[in-house]
Amino acid sequence: MNLKMVIRDETGADASAITEVTVAAFKTLEISSHTEQFVISALRAAGALTISLVAELDGRVIGHIAFSPLDMSDGTRNWYGLGPVSVLPEYQRQGVGKALIQEGLTRLKKLGGQGCCLVGHPDYYRKFGFKNTPGLALAGVPPEVFFALPFSGDAPQGTVSFHDAFRANG
Repeated sequence: MNLKMVIRDETGADASAITEVTVAAFKTLEISSHTEQFVISALRAAGALTISLVAELDGRVIGHIAFSPLDMSDGTRNWYGLGPVSVLPEYQRQGVGKALIQEGLTRLKKLGGQGCCLVGHPDYYRKFGFKNTPGLALAGVPPEVFFALPFSGDAPQGTVSFHDAFRANG
């Protein structure tokens, strides 16, 4: 299906729709702790949403993606975390998530970002160039689901820390 959606920056009026999309998107995902909506709210409250985009179709928010700054143990700067990314179940597998990811990565590069990390499904994120990176880790996360995408050069080495908002649970 070819959706005629608009990808745009979130506005203050989008917060409740983003929460609804996020809850719906992760509701049946067994590996989820179902706290993604709290993470987004905490990132927003902390001013740590570097990029927050929505996918809109006919005036309705159907998808959302968040990017926030990362800390690297080796001191590398300008790396960001991707996530959560959410699409309403009835619009999944129709290119909404792909469009959000591609637009978000393009914007990160324009902001001077040096790379991006995420925790996610290996078969999906490899399509965007994300790779498991020996020497770069996220504590407590199996290496096969932790990915990095340097925009130029090599990935940093050491440990990645996502924003404290990722600990939000309600």
